[in-house]
Amino acid sequence: MAAIQAIHVRSYEERSSPKPHIVYRIEIQAHVRSWQMWRRYSEFDELHTDLAKSTGSAPPCSLPPKHKFAILRSRNPKILEERKAGLEMYLRAILSAKEEKWRESLPFRDFLGIPTGKGTSSGATSGGSGGSQFTLASWLDEHMQLQTLIRDVRADINKRDALADNGDIVSSHKVNVSAKSKLAGVLSRIGALGEGLRELGMDGMSEGELQRRTDMVARLQDECEKLGRMVTVARQTSKLSAGLAAGRAASESDREALLGPAAATSTLKPITRVFGASQPKETEITRPLDNQGLVSLQKTQIQQQDDQLSQITTILQRQRQLGLAINNEITGQIDILNDLSNEVDKVGDKLTSTSKLMKRLG
Repeated sequence: MAAIQAIHVRSYEERSSPKPHIVYRIEIQAHVRSWQMWRRYSEFDELHTDLAKSTGSAPPCSLPPKHKFAILRSRNPKILEERKAGLEMYLRAILSAKEEKWRESLPFRDFLGIPTGKGTSSGATSGGSGGSQFTLASWLDEHMQLQTLIRDVRADINKRDALADNGDIVSSHKVNVSAKSKLAGVLSRIGALGEGLRELGMDGMSEGELQRRTDMVARLQDECEKLGRMVTVARQTSKLSAGLAAGRAASESDREALLGPAAATSTLKPITRVFGASQPKETEITRPLDNQGLVSLQKTQIQQQDDQLSQITTILQRQRQLGLAINNEITGQIDILNDLSNEVDKVGDKLTSTSKLMKRLG
């Protein structure tokens, strides 16, 4: 658990399946990555019971109390905020406790989605090599979130079309850009979801369940592909088409009057998005983005690289300090060995002299 640097309960949301309930978003930050888990209050309650059973004593902090009226709780932001703060204090108390038995226990590690197999100490990275960032339950939570985001993207596309029908081209473009940005985020998370599923399969998931979840990921990818085509090519409404046609006819008429019929029939080279001297290859992440979205994506990737470099720098500094400490220790040991060698030589000389004296006396 030394890899966990910080833990926060950032937000909450209400879900309707299988019945209305509240889930809390937990953010876990480790040395080289961070990830999130969604947990219900009932899961916190089960964790508290499991920790007491597995360790023989209750954790050092109590959970926030249950509310008698669930309907009132679910509609009262003040109560939900107080509970969110109480749950965060509960998790932090376990992490900062002097005794390690609670935070090192299997129920707590499973609750936070920390791998328990090989590579546990280095596996808490976002896409790290030491284990899966998902448990069986958190994988389903992530899948449900992605379904919600896909519905949001579809709603944005419908809103874009409605705005275009009303002639509000500027607002329609802004909504379309927002839809592209959301879709790019969904695509990247679907990739992480598929990787997490492969790791769960390697950890012993049944073949039937693995196939079912593989189909779930495939359906998400198909849906994103359809939405990608929809957001890439903006819909031309009848009003917009009529306006463009009228403007094009007037432009061609003026051009013909000024330059003659031959010039009026010439066509302009279509404007396309060009990056430098050659057109780069599109990827699943960049395809649904416009120029603004690409710049935003690039800034995000650069920031992530800077953060990783900063973390690597910190690790290298620690390695340097450790190397210096080892060097000092070795130097001290060499000095001690040299002193011991000198003492051995002195004792050897004394033994030689004593042997000679013994021979003379004999």
